[in-house]
Amino acid sequence: MRLSEWIVRLGHHRWFAATGRFLMPLDRRLIRLTKGRLSVTGWRTAPPTLLLTTRGRRSGRLRERPLLYARDGDAYIVMGSNWGQAQHPAWSGNLLADPAGQVTVAGETFAVHAALVEGPERDRLWPLLLRVWPAYREYDARSGRELRVFRLTRRSL
Repeated sequence: MRLSEWIVRLGHHRWFAATGRFLMPLDRRLIRLTKGRLSVTGWRTAPPTLLLTTRGRRSGRLRERPLLYARDGDAYIVMGSNWGQAQHPAWSGNLLADPAGQVTVAGETFAVHAALVEGPERDRLWPLLLRVWPAYREYDARSGRELRVFRLTRRSL
């Protein structure tokens, strides 16, 4: 079994979520240094991982966060699971305040526009996200909130 398959299996456990939060700074650096070609989960980032840069809604500083993603046509779909915690992740609030961001993935960096996805469109995208990270089902149940889903579309600089 490949490392990425083990990671997906382990993703359902609470201890894995705690470990994942601890490894985020390392993952962020590794993705930045390799321009999205490598993360702590392995070469070619499996499960698929991108580095999202947002502007902090309070601080105004640039913030980077590695996120799993699913593809929907040309768009990148990301979920604000925050590892199943009760509060939404900061990056999702940043995107609600300012939908302009930047993505680094597969050796490329480009500007994106984020849109919160709700209703039937969110329901349509849910299975795509579960294929990437089945543990989102547990995160959704344990968080006690509706996990935010965003569509990131490329925009001109």
